[in-house]
Amino acid sequence: MTYRLFEGKEHAASYWKYRVSPSDHLIQQVLDFLEKHRGRPFGLAVDVGCGSGQGTRILSKHFSSVVGTDVSPAQLEVALQQAKEPNVTYRQCVAEELPFADSSADLVTAMSAFHWFDRPRFLQEAHRVLKPQGCLALLNYTINMELSYPDCCKHTLNQVCKEFYAALEPYRSPHLGQSSIDLYREAYGSIPYPDKECKTQENPPAISSFSSYQALLREDPQRANRLSQDITERLMSVMKVTSAEAEVTVAVKYFYLLACKPQET
Repeated sequence: MTYRLFEGKEHAASYWKYRVSPSDHLIQQVLDFLEKHRGRPFGLAVDVGCGSGQGTRILSKHFSSVVGTDVSPAQLEVALQQAKEPNVTYRQCVAEELPFADSSADLVTAMSAFHWFDRPRFLQEAHRVLKPQGCLALLNYTINMELSYPDCCKHTLNQVCKEFYAALEPYRSPHLGQSSIDLYREAYGSIPYPDKECKTQENPPAISSFSSYQALLREDPQRANRLSQDITERLMSVMKVTSAEAEVTVAVKYFYLLACKPQET
């Protein structure tokens, strides 16, 4: 079953502003894996569940063509507004029915999106679209981010965040279970490719892009806004700043699954 939770225009705007994007180092891990198994130059990359296009644009300087796909017109509208790279285009479609020919893509990736797909169907579709020795890259991050700010007690700062996460826990999609990483481990076990790896990595959003926050916002907008305002004010107090625009360092733990489609015989 596919879950569609990110289609509103306001959420799309928040997604563009706050979505956690993979670091250059993490993207380099993907490129190194692809180069090892397929070699350069890189042709087509397909970024599935691209949202507002942050990850799609990151790939543009490494591939001759990059296509971001998403089911949400609102997300793609934001992506198109931000589009600058001439080799990046966008297509509206579901993740399980990609508008690409068989064996046409060097890379199929999903960044913070795979857990919302019909996973068995998507993996079959990715296999169809990938070239022999093309690679599948599934990236996501854990919610246990750590904040830090100069001359500020890190423990106190992160305690405020833990209380925020606890307040959102009842609104977390049951589809994700206790941790979405389990869904990726399950996928790792189900992919029949001999060349694959699954790892975690520290990576040196803001809260309003979380799916659980959006669920609360739909159910009780006033409560959601009060919670957001309260957490913001508490963080500002701990940081001893007067502006909500003060920049705080967020350490994110990523996990990723890389798999290479075998050479067909």
